Amino acid sequence: MLNLSFSRFKLSAAIVLGASLAFTSCGGNNQEGGNDISGSISIDGSSTVYPVTEAVAEEYRAEAPDVKVTVGVSGTGGGMKKFSRGEIDIVNASRSINESEAATAKENGISYVQLSVAYDGLTVVVHPSNDWAKDITVAELKKMWEPEAQGTITRWNQIRPEWPDKEIHLYGAGVESGTYDYFTEAIVGKSHSSRGDYTASEDDNVLVQGVSTDPLALGFFGYAYYEENKSKLKAIPVDNGAGPVLPSLETVKDGSYAPLSRALFLYVSSKAVARPEVVDFINYYLENAGELAQEVGYIALPDNVYNEQKQKFEQFATGAATANQQ
Repeated sequence: MLNLSFSRFKLSAAIVLGASLAFTSCGGNNQEGGNDISGSISIDGSSTVYPVTEAVAEEYRAEAPDVKVTVGVSGTGGGMKKFSRGEIDIVNASRSINESEAATAKENGISYVQLSVAYDGLTVVVHPSNDWAKDITVAELKKMWEPEAQGTITRWNQIRPEWPDKEIHLYGAGVESGTYDYFTEAIVGKSHSSRGDYTASEDDNVLVQGVSTDPLALGFFGYAYYEENKSKLKAIPVDNGAGPVLPSLETVKDGSYAPLSRALFLYVSSKAVARPEVVDFINYYLENAGELAQEVGYIALPDNVYNEQKQKFEQFATGAATANQQ
């Protein structure tokens, strides 16, 4: 967090008032194709949202080479802790901010805006050699993952009798991950509630490595990580009562891949938008997120939703700048 003097603070706010309008339609590029903005932007949070944000940041670095954009991965929970303390400008989030995080942000004088950037489908995967789990129901996933399963549900045939009498090895998001919160709420019925005897990581690449090398594994993580590694993983169709459905661009977008379809978010702080480079970057992000999200295996929002997010951010940036001037 930058420590601005009062006069510099007023100047930055004034710049943002103009910048938030000027950059909305063009992502910060002037008519000659250049960009003379400089500064730095700190981002952290969800490993699920990371591929989208890093793709945008990589393209933005070419457009604005004097802006240093750093993107970390500490899970949604870890990112929210930093964000609510004012340590970073933007947080990648695979769930909404919770009451405790919002309260901490308020205590630290941080207001924020939530922006939707893409859709994701949490993908349930097994090793390619698994020839028995051709589909799985939400009830079976709950039986496998609920807290009561620890120490009692340890073998595949305890889920379905026709499945083999072999150990289940579970892999999933760490407890600091928004993916963990979303999965437990959707499957177990209570956020942050599951058995603890599984291989956990906030880094989805670790989970990919685990499942892809373990014939008895079952795991879950974001769709993009499955798409990138589907030659060494097998996705299982999930049955929510209307028949088994595989995650895909179509089934996530139309909502038929239930209940594991979800929106992905950015949170931007009011203090961060006092800096033109942050306003420029977010407008660039919303202008290009649809195309880049699809390139890295996610599902773009409809164009009208991106337009709504741009308007929402413009109003937030303008309001924050006005408040900062007072």
